Amino acid sequence: MTEKTRRIADALDARILLELVRQPRSTVAGLAQRLQVARNTAQARLTRLEDEGLHSFDHRVDTAGLGYPLRAHVLANLKQRKLDQVGAELARIPEVLEVIGVSGTADTLIQVVARDTDDLYRIAGRILSIPGVKRTRTLVSMKQMVEYRVTPLLRRTIAKR
Repeated sequence: MTEKTRRIADALDARILLELVRQPRSTVAGLAQRLQVARNTAQARLTRLEDEGLHSFDHRVDTAGLGYPLRAHVLANLKQRKLDQVGAELARIPEVLEVIGVSGTADTLIQVVARDTDDLYRIAGRILSIPGVKRTRTLVSMKQMVEYRVTPLLRRTIAKR
């Protein structure tokens, strides 16, 4: 599903997601009971949320606990006709968590993790060696000031009912 045609979550979707934020280990039966909906309804909605990319467990994994305490963002300038190839190559690098196409002074914002600064140097070099990457700038994350969160948005969606 493309971003332009993506279905917007309704209040029930938001209630399911909020419940999963509160209790990530919830079973479908438990969700259905707490939300007072049929088990099949909860299962169908959860499946759709996962299929549409609205729900993912990836954000719950602390990369520092996996041995990657250093987080950085790499701004990369690319040859425009090589965007797809560069994206495919970036996806092959395990330390690359996310790649976002951006406008402005760079073409992509690449979130990476590393074991230490030497490892970050290696990862940045690997990114720069990809055909189609013209130049990079690396920004090391010093402190996470606001953690990834969606609870305020979910509460707003529920309140719109």
